[in-house]
Amino acid sequence: MGKKVNPRIFRIGLSEKWRSRWFSNRDFAKFLEQDIRIRKFLQKKLGDASVDRVDIERSRGKIIINISAAKPGLIIGRGGSGIEDLKKRIKKEFLDQADVININITEVSIPNLSANVILQSIKEDVEKRIPFRRVMKQNIDKVMKAGSKGVKIILAGRLNGVDIARTEKLIQGSIPLQTLRANIDYSRGVANTIYGTIGIKVWIYKGQWFDVKKKEAKKEAPVKSVKLFSKEKLNIQPVGEKKPVKAETKNTETKKEDKK
Repeated sequence: MGKKVNPRIFRIGLSEKWRSRWFSNRDFAKFLEQDIRIRKFLQKKLGDASVDRVDIERSRGKIIINISAAKPGLIIGRGGSGIEDLKKRIKKEFLDQADVININITEVSIPNLSANVILQSIKEDVEKRIPFRRVMKQNIDKVMKAGSKGVKIILAGRLNGVDIARTEKLIQGSIPLQTLRANIDYSRGVANTIYGTIGIKVWIYKGQWFDVKKKEAKKEAPVKSVKLFSKEKLNIQPVGEKKPVKAETKNTETKKEDKK
């Protein structure tokens, strides 16, 4: 039997980083439960903002929540009122009163290359009873136009309301799941319809992780061009350097005297 591994967990330490960054001996179970409940709350509360990922960092009595979304303006609100409301609600429902919360919001540069954003758009369309095959093809076209090298989408359940549940899969491009250096984004979710739940899975292959690392490498400084050695003076002068003004004035004066 095939054993499926979550592509994000498989690549932690390479193209993927931990989404909860903290350490604890005694309160590990408590903190882990808080992180899971906070993520579920934010995904549900900020569904319209197309949340890509939620990273949580902890230190002594301080929690930093980093939210990356396709529409950050819907989260921030007028004058930052949305963030303040989120802080109060998270602190009241999930955390101790002594904890200090900071929420940072960043915008996703290319939303159509985010598996979570694509999954949410598929979920909304399926719940509106749009034919599932059209939804899958439209989202695959969006992802490929955004610069992806491969997409795979799977829908499972009572598709289009039929009596017998089935699984439908569409693939375009390549998806090397067993290549560790492949930067693959993955997400899964559920669409709740009148005739039952429909499971959704999305894989997006963005290219090799080492390619990104090469682009970030520092460029070497260009070599300066110099003039060739002159016969009179063995001095090297950089191109574009002007001669001293004093020397020119002396030469002009001597020429005038010779003419006289």
